[in-house]
Amino acid sequence: MNRVLPRSFYEKKNPVLVARGLLGKIIRITRDGCAARIVETEAYGGSLDRASHAWRGRTARNESMFGPPGTAYVYLCYGIHRMMNVVTALEGTAAAVLIRGVEPLEGIDKMTRRRGVSASEFRLTAGPGALTQAMGISMKWDRCDLVCGPIRIEDDGVRIPGMKIQKGTRVGVGYAGPAANFPWRFWIRGNPWVSRA
Repeated sequence: MNRVLPRSFYEKKNPVLVARGLLGKIIRITRDGCAARIVETEAYGGSLDRASHAWRGRTARNESMFGPPGTAYVYLCYGIHRMMNVVTALEGTAAAVLIRGVEPLEGIDKMTRRRGVSASEFRLTAGPGALTQAMGISMKWDRCDLVCGPIRIEDDGVRIPGMKIQKGTRVGVGYAGPAANFPWRFWIRGNPWVSRA
């Protein structure tokens, strides 16, 4: 039986450790039974990470990123795509991990209806906007509790060996100066559900 990740998992001060540790975990939508394995993540820090929403400080848009560890930070990208992040570190410290790609496990029929693509197409959930649409993650779940809320992250005992984890620079942050080169993107080598970016 799967175990919901405890809040202590998210309290690590370094979001890079959480980003790497989330690979292989299960993200579950409790209301409709959709579940998927996390195969790609990106870490974002605070004031020292120019690629982060929080690098200039606290705003109405990024307020959730400063929230309690183990909560969701869901925001709109380009006013269209919902992006799902896991808040890490201690409350008041901006740090989060973007979920970039997941491998569908349960509720695949619902995911295909929401996305309008077949279950065999990797674009079903490869990419942060695609996976939130497929799994029905909405803006109303910003700040929801990932330990006991409508979205939960679980551990089913699957361990990803270090040799299967690849890392590289984050996607779409070329504007971020030196932070654009931080190797804070992690993915499972050879997994077809990793985004194509």
